[in-house]
Amino acid sequence: MNYYFQDGHYAAETTNGLDIDSVLMMERMDEVENMSARENPIYDQISSFSVALYVLGCCEADDFLSMQDIDECYAAELLKINFVEINKTDITPGYKISNNREKYLMVLGDPVFPKHFAIIVNMEKERPFFSKLRYFGSGYDTLEELIHEYLDEGVTGYEDVHYFRLI
Repeated sequence: MNYYFQDGHYAAETTNGLDIDSVLMMERMDEVENMSARENPIYDQISSFSVALYVLGCCEADDFLSMQDIDECYAAELLKINFVEINKTDITPGYKISNNREKYLMVLGDPVFPKHFAIIVNMEKERPFFSKLRYFGSGYDTLEELIHEYLDEGVTGYEDVHYFRLI
C-alpha cells in the first residue's frame, strides 16, 4: 500500500491503484443501493442530501441505517463547509470516482436552498450521477432525468445545475 499527502491529510492507495477513499465511497454506494434500491425504495425515510453526503463521507454515521436525515437547510450549510463551487469544465476529463482523488457533487437548485444532491460517479457513462430520487430509491441518472424530476420544485433547466468539488 502506498501513502501520499493530499489536502492536508495522508491518504492511501491500494495495490490496484484505487484510492482508499474511492473504495469506501463505492462500498457506501453499494450499501445505499442495496438498502434503498429503486425496486424497494425507502424514499420516505431519507433525502438525496443524506445519501450523497453519506456516500462522500461528509457525515458521521457508522452505516446507512444510522444516518440521520438531512434537510435542505443543513445540506446547504454542509455544502458551504465541505465543498467549493466549480465550473463543469473543471471536472477532470473522463472522470471516474474510482480513478480520481477529487470527488464531485452536482446540485440542483439554488445552493443556498438546494433541491437535490447527486454524486458524480462516471462522466463517461450515459447515467453519470448517483442519487436518491424523491419518490424512488437510489440509482444512476442522466442530468436531463434529474432536471425533469425536479421541474415542479422550481428547477427550470441547466441554469439551476451547479457543480462542487469536495475539499
